[in-house]
Amino acid sequence: MIPFNVPPFLGTEPDLIMQAVKNQKICGDGPFTKQCHQWLEEKTGSPKALLTTSCTHALEMAALLLHIQPGDEVILPSFTFCSTADAFVLRGAKLVFVDIRPDTMNIDETKIEDAITDKTKAIVPVHYAGVACEMDTITEIARRHNLAVVEDAAQAVMSEYKGQALGAIGDYGCYSFHETKNYSMGEGGALLIKDPEKIEEAEILREKGTNRSVFLRGQIDKYTWVDHGSSYLPSDMNAAYLWAQLQEAEKINNDRLASWNKYYVAFAELEEKGYVQRPIIPDECKHNAHMFYLKAKDLEERTALLSFLKENDILAVFHYIPLHSAPAGKRFGRFHGTDEVTTRESDRLLRLPMYYGLSDEDINKVIDTVIRFYHK
Repeated sequence: MIPFNVPPFLGTEPDLIMQAVKNQKICGDGPFTKQCHQWLEEKTGSPKALLTTSCTHALEMAALLLHIQPGDEVILPSFTFCSTADAFVLRGAKLVFVDIRPDTMNIDETKIEDAITDKTKAIVPVHYAGVACEMDTITEIARRHNLAVVEDAAQAVMSEYKGQALGAIGDYGCYSFHETKNYSMGEGGALLIKDPEKIEEAEILREKGTNRSVFLRGQIDKYTWVDHGSSYLPSDMNAAYLWAQLQEAEKINNDRLASWNKYYVAFAELEEKGYVQRPIIPDECKHNAHMFYLKAKDLEERTALLSFLKENDILAVFHYIPLHSAPAGKRFGRFHGTDEVTTRESDRLLRLPMYYGLSDEDINKVIDTVIRFYHK
């Protein structure tokens, strides 16, 4: 069976994990965590990056740092993972879902402004498949209405919009280093912070409400409990695993892009004949080959194609069930306007195997099997 995903592994990870163990510093914010922070800040231009135990926790930290309160509203797409919504639901916010664009599967920036009310506090764009939302328009809307922008960039490490790193454009950016992502620490994430004045508050929140980070920098003689907080620090062993991959980020990125491009070229003829649609990458976007998907004619055809691939030992999968149709989505939110695109396009989309080290032999088998399905 050709798997859908294989967690990235370079072979140097175990040595760095053992180094963390020998350092006798395996808790949070050890040497490897600091190296990851520095890499993320230099790569993105963000004033501060903080590793977290997950992207979910990075999103929760963003909601806390924005002081989201019960009754506040947050605008987001329905085509996303539940963590995007959960972070704000936990603060008592009302979710306001808007439709997506059919080309990128990202939030439709032209639908956002009409969804804003006097209760709106934030806009949460999700960069699907590592392809940027229309951030110029979104940030301009946010500026005019005095709203925060929280980028769910879980899939977007190494992606850019007009030369800017995704995650570093809005007020906060949230990355994922889950095993399904381009770079992994098993479970993990990161929060990027744009406003330097929010850094200390974020450090306190992340350190169980204490000012321990300031203490460790030698800025105070002792640390104490100063505010509410939780423990969002990953182990330095996890950071060591991630650091091995960040050092080879370009190698991993180029490998994935090569696989993505082989798929893209191979399915051109099927698209020309009207059988499928390939991903669309706007000119201003630099993507990271997080996933390669095709869109079938409809749900019935997608189901048949998924079954055909499985029969031929290839694991392909569909993606999000729109949140507004889920029980929790109905309870915690509402869909503003008409669902013209979200459900229709979600029903058509299927993702093909994509991971670092995917062999040419396996890529060719996937390509040949998809083509056989449409020519049988």
